[in-house]
Amino acid sequence: MRYYLAVIFPFFILLLLGPTLIRVLEFLNYGQQIRDEGPKSHLKKKGIPTMGGILIILAILITALLILDLSSYIIWALIITIGMGLLGFLDDIIKIRSRRSLGLKAREKLIGQVLFALLLAVYVYLFTDLGTFVILPIKGGYINLGYWFFPFVIFTVVGTANGVNLTDGLDGLASGVTLIVVSSLAVLISALGYGQLTLFALIVAGACLGFIWYNSYPAQVFMGDVGSLALGGAVASLAVLSQTELFLLIIGGIYVVETLSVMIQVSYFRCTGGARLFKMSPLHHHYELAGLAESKVVARFWILALIFALMGLASFYVI
Repeated sequence: MRYYLAVIFPFFILLLLGPTLIRVLEFLNYGQQIRDEGPKSHLKKKGIPTMGGILIILAILITALLILDLSSYIIWALIITIGMGLLGFLDDIIKIRSRRSLGLKAREKLIGQVLFALLLAVYVYLFTDLGTFVILPIKGGYINLGYWFFPFVIFTVVGTANGVNLTDGLDGLASGVTLIVVSSLAVLISALGYGQLTLFALIVAGACLGFIWYNSYPAQVFMGDVGSLALGGAVASLAVLSQTELFLLIIGGIYVVETLSVMIQVSYFRCTGGARLFKMSPLHHHYELAGLAESKVVARFWILALIFALMGLASFYVI
């Protein structure tokens, strides 16, 4: 029964409180800031309420307190989720008050993300029996990372958080992809015997499902960095606390592709003195500018996310 409640509770919290939050954000004039160099079709989105991710965090927190046993694993999953969300909240507030599309400086955001990731790595290393081991996809067994475990966890947490953040660029894209990712992680983690972490993954899935209700095209509200960084923190903490970080690289393939598209675009731009490999990065904007409708780009990225998820699960069940 708790597995059903884990999905239903956050879904209905968002469903019931969503209209109120949207009205409050509109009253506060917390509207989305749009980059001038972005797709022209996005200019009409300027002013649509952002920071809807606050409700995602509240739904996750309330449901976790109601139905989960607050073991140290769950507490740390919540710490990373809420902590990353707070970084995103600061970023969003700066954007809104300065009326620009850039908030915290990249260095400031990175330092905060690294600190939370390091705290999680230290907790796992000192206070759990997980050690510095991670599970190998396909081959099976464990690999001992030794002291490389710390930079590996930092890479996982920071990379996932920013991957979700970069994916959050079209109506329903990040919430839909993350719904698929955490649902797949729930299956994987359940098979490993982590009952409470499985419930936490389902809670995050339920929150994403509820947010899609208002964020699907045409969006009534955006999650903002407070939502995308919180979801990234939740996904990463699930992987780290279940030793499935390498599976996340496969299951979260969309995050990887979106991040790589930005890195490749920036490198190509610098090496060629201003030429662009993609029409725009992250990759979903390239397809928009190529003439594909926003809703079609989102649907196809959801399909790709599902394929990556099935590949990740297959890489576990062949072990």
